[in-house]
Amino acid sequence: MERICQECSHQLRGRKDQKFCCDACRNSFNNKKNEEANASVRRINAILRKNRRILAQMNPHGKITVDGISLAEEGFNFHYFTNTYRTQKGTQYFFCYDYGYLKIENDQYMLVLKQDYVK
Repeated sequence: MERICQECSHQLRGRKDQKFCCDACRNSFNNKKNEEANASVRRINAILRKNRRILAQMNPHGKITVDGISLAEEGFNFHYFTNTYRTQKGTQYFFCYDYGYLKIENDQYMLVLKQDYVK
């Protein structure tokens, strides 16, 4: 029985349980197999990175209040964040990695930089 590489169909030599002729074929096969799931993760990570970049650019000193319109004009997507933090008073902050925001009155947002005590 002839054994062939699952990626390039070359004949295999060596171990009986070998599935690929080389590391490149193994990597290529697995990348193709996981392509759809990875595309979704890449799309979400791109949105999160963009949100973080916008928050970092608009908040260079650690704390500032901005209009929601300003965030939206920059392309900020309020539906994507990495985590939330609820204070003892019940106020909920949304974070994109280490930069966060809190919605306050009149479509205003307070932008903050995560402190060490925020887990």
